[in-house]
Amino acid sequence: MSLILKLLLATSVFLLMSCSNKEPKISQIKEVGLDQQMIEAYKEGLELLDIGQGGMAARKFNEAEILYPQSIWAPRASLMSAYSYYYFDSYNDAIQEIDRYLKKYPSHQNKDYAFYLKSICYYNQISDEKKDLGPILEAKKNFEYVIKNYSESEFALDAEYKLELINEILASKEMYIARFYMKKEKWIPSINRFKKVVKDHDKSIYVEEALFRLVEIHYRIGLEDEAKKYAHLLGYNYQSSQWYENSYQIFNRKYKKKKIIKKNKNKSILEKIKSLL
Repeated sequence: MSLILKLLLATSVFLLMSCSNKEPKISQIKEVGLDQQMIEAYKEGLELLDIGQGGMAARKFNEAEILYPQSIWAPRASLMSAYSYYYFDSYNDAIQEIDRYLKKYPSHQNKDYAFYLKSICYYNQISDEKKDLGPILEAKKNFEYVIKNYSESEFALDAEYKLELINEILASKEMYIARFYMKKEKWIPSINRFKKVVKDHDKSIYVEEALFRLVEIHYRIGLEDEAKKYAHLLGYNYQSSQWYENSYQIFNRKYKKKKIIKKNKNKSILEKIKSLL
């Protein structure tokens, strides 16, 4: 459990205990009764969350919100419900709860965390760069929203870091498709995909190979001037790169490449990235 959530839970318990010790006023018996029920439901939600009952905890937080919707605890209960689903990997339920929270409490102070949590829910659903783009693009969109609208928040820095990883995944996906077209000798769509990597993901680890492939394909289809253009671009930016050395062999078949140790290429980019975390 993150430090932020631990502090939030500790503060919640302290404030709830403080509220429960207040003496009720005779003229507000009904309201105090609802207040007490809300406090009890919220405390039960915290206890269920602590013992690993995510779904039941989420429902208890929803119950606390319904019991006293005018309370300052109502939007917090809604957000805690979303967190309960997220913490136990029920990402779609968490996203639905966050969307409901954002619609119902548009001015609440914890909106920055809500958008960040929504981003993380999508981010954690990225399983393979070769599969569905949906979670990747949704995570990217929401992280960008956090950075743009809450740049001073404590969540912006992590959003920037994860956005860099997402861009690597998107570049990897473009490379996967480009290589597929290249293997099928579908040169135009392959060229377009490699160009997209160079243009949109120029800071990714794939840009050097993308430039080399553009040299290789253009030379192969007889567009030698275009091949030289990309070779010069590769050399200007990545002169010490192995991919630049590979380009020598395209124009000079007698050129002998240096021996390099092959790395394991079976791992997906997502596995490689997650191993760094």
